[in-house]
Amino acid sequence: MAIKDLRADADLIIKAALASVDPFGAVTQTLKLDGDQLTIGEQSLDLGGFKRIVVVGAGKAGAPMAQAVEQVLGDRIGTGRVVVKDGHGSPTEVIQIMEASHPVPDDRGVEAGRSIANLVREEAAPDTLFLCLLSGGGSALLVAPADEVSLADKQQTTRLLLASGADIAEINAIRKHLSQLKGGNLARLAAPGRLVSLIISDVVADRLDVIASGPTVADLSTWEECRDILVRYGIWDQVPTPVRQRIEQGLAGEIADTPKPGDSALAGVTNLIVSSNRMAVDQALGQAEKLGYAPLLLSTTIEGETKDVARMHAAMAREVIASGNPLPAPCCLLSGGETTVTLGEEPGTGGRNMEFALAAALDLDGLPGVLAVSVGTDGTDGPTDAAGAWADGHSVARGAGQGLKARRFLERHDAYNYFKPLDDLIITGPTRTNVMDLRLMLVTGAGEETA
Repeated sequence: MAIKDLRADADLIIKAALASVDPFGAVTQTLKLDGDQLTIGEQSLDLGGFKRIVVVGAGKAGAPMAQAVEQVLGDRIGTGRVVVKDGHGSPTEVIQIMEASHPVPDDRGVEAGRSIANLVREEAAPDTLFLCLLSGGGSALLVAPADEVSLADKQQTTRLLLASGADIAEINAIRKHLSQLKGGNLARLAAPGRLVSLIISDVVADRLDVIASGPTVADLSTWEECRDILVRYGIWDQVPTPVRQRIEQGLAGEIADTPKPGDSALAGVTNLIVSSNRMAVDQALGQAEKLGYAPLLLSTTIEGETKDVARMHAAMAREVIASGNPLPAPCCLLSGGETTVTLGEEPGTGGRNMEFALAAALDLDGLPGVLAVSVGTDGTDGPTDAAGAWADGHSVARGAGQGLKARRFLERHDAYNYFKPLDDLIITGPTRTNVMDLRLMLVTGAGEETA
């Protein structure tokens, strides 16, 4: 068998996956206009029955989604406001694009959240059609703290949750109960208008109540769950006092909970997922097969500690080489989902995808013919400019040649500074989408080159 350039093949697989979840294409494929008839997926709306079309939204994919809506609806759009992550903006004609901080909210996010809330409140009427564009990052970008909670309180709480190892669903449960918009409250503001949300999923199992903290869907989380999350991760006594007091007031019945299933304010709401991790993984599987690899999907719902997930993937690659199970080489093992990293007292610089690559490198040390790759589909891994990293059986030795001890860097969660001098970081720039992570192992066996 000819020697394969595994990195080139992996690059093609990743690019194919990202192209399949392009937010502009996802929206234009979902929205079709024929005269006054607007088809949204399998539904049809007569625009003649609406005096105003208002576009709102939040998330990393917000700008291209807004561009797509403008291309379909043109001057039928009355107004719109969408907030996106810094550096993720793009030119639009009618819809105002605002930028704010992510993952920790800032004052611009508060200003954007209040602006969107005021717009929805002002435009709410039976003859108004709201199009809400939601994507990954929306939870941190659509910020409207509850009256007694300050932005600083929410920032500190978010930092504690991120450092604790809490997953996105747990973090969002807290965010929803500290917000005036999240957890179905945006839909409550839009009533009695008609509301359609076009959603790019960045959460495991595509839970609508979790994506962007579910501003247009019934909230399944409760005050009790919020308390249990903070207690479970040992940060109940560390969160700001107003946050703890608000949760205690909710538990005592002094503050109403978020809208639950059956709430009348949700009767005129349609939520539609237009792009997801499953779509990206399916495209990656097809591209791998075209390149001559037997593809195997492990799961699109993988969660858990990143280091443990990496070791599982590496163990499977070793089994392929040793026994040809669960399928023979050359093969491509693929998985999606979103893992977590539990930080220590002095964390380095990195993210879950780079940490996956570094942990895999240690387990693949000395093994030829295997390439491990993990990338964040949004183009950002942690607070860095990298989307992820490559690793193979030579990564540990190459690092040692530069005086870098891989295990020590992993212990400090400092994968970025390990891979950067090796030129093994994957830099894509902002992709303006987010459907969680894509991990793959290309396995060819002994004698194959990996770089």
